[in-house]
Amino acid sequence: MGEYIVPSGYGEDQFIEKRSRFIGHVWHVDSEAEAIARIKAAREKYWDASHNVYAYGLRSGNIARYSDDGEPSGTGGMPVLNVFRSAGVEDFCCVVTRYFGGILLGAGGLVRAYTKGAVIALAAAGRSRMQRMLTLSLVCSYSQYERIRPELGRFDASVLDTVYGADVNLTISITPEGAERFVPRVTELTAGTAAIEVTGEDMCPVRITE
Repeated sequence: MGEYIVPSGYGEDQFIEKRSRFIGHVWHVDSEAEAIARIKAAREKYWDASHNVYAYGLRSGNIARYSDDGEPSGTGGMPVLNVFRSAGVEDFCCVVTRYFGGILLGAGGLVRAYTKGAVIALAAAGRSRMQRMLTLSLVCSYSQYERIRPELGRFDASVLDTVYGADVNLTISITPEGAERFVPRVTELTAGTAAIEVTGEDMCPVRITE
């Protein structure tokens, strides 16, 4: 399963263009039903807006939907969709709300405005890379744990859970590449007496900071 980019979470931003107010909203969604629910909620919240243009895309099923919501054909939904296509972002839902200010923007002006609404909303949400992560179970003694703990950061390993009993039982999330180096290091530090194994894997979001 390859890596891909998604919105990090909810993002919202707005601007004024020739007295029209544009409000961009972005969500990370996992299904078409969730996308439709987000659009419905936005329409209900901004029921008095002139338009609630939307677009959403889902990696599963290669789904892409959009609506101009009454704006001239091709001036709203497709420009919003193209923002995410150009950025390589998937599993998203974006609604750009417009309160008409009384001045016509023209087709080109609408395309630019709805594009900007999607761009600033995505910037507010941020982007994350979905990548394959392994879950490790590590059982070790308390003295071994004190030697292993400083090593976790070196391999970008995250502790998901820690249970203190007769031994220390750790649940760790780590990249496959990190695991290839971390497991031998644990074996080295504990002379092979610690129990460490892969118990699962999943696609997890890692925020893109650049």
